[in-house]
Amino acid sequence: MRLIGVTGGVGAGKSSVLDYLHKEYGAVIVQLDDVSRAMLATDGPCYDETIEIFGRSVVREDRSLDRAAIAERVFSDSVMMEKLNALVHPAVRKETEKIVSRCREDGVKILVLEAALLIEQHYDEICDELWYIYASADTRMRRLTDSRGYSKERIEGTMAKQLSDEEFRAKATFVLDNDGDFEYTKAQIDRHFEEVLR
Repeated sequence: MRLIGVTGGVGAGKSSVLDYLHKEYGAVIVQLDDVSRAMLATDGPCYDETIEIFGRSVVREDRSLDRAAIAERVFSDSVMMEKLNALVHPAVRKETEKIVSRCREDGVKILVLEAALLIEQHYDEICDELWYIYASADTRMRRLTDSRGYSKERIEGTMAKQLSDEEFRAKATFVLDNDGDFEYTKAQIDRHFEEVLR
């Protein structure tokens, strides 16, 4: 099994790349955001402790956690952010390692792990390759404004919290330029797989 880590800044177009890898190469895609959501679900291992940290105000009527309210709290309170990370990240890591083992046993050929914090959380250590999806700040700004309706302030604030282009490149084994036409992106992916298989 080939285990590929995919990362990049917000708005770099990671979802399009994942979609292509799944459709064209049959890759199994695991997004760590989804794993994190499962950890915070009502039956998840982090549910009760999250309520202990944030109080009942983050619990909705249907007993689910109000992720938007939690996000608001942690972005304005670094201590809360550290507490949440210390709880959720180890649980996500443990669950992800279980998924990887299961995929190996099931004979999966290509497994892709995607996360914005893939490097910061040291997932690059378990990957055969680390792909950095690159797009310029202007392109990312335009995409996020058009597709998600984000404000300039929100985008700049999120970008400021992420690794720089230089830091991403220093860790990556493959840099995928997704700044322009997606046909060009697809051609780079196809060429990369040809080289890897050769």
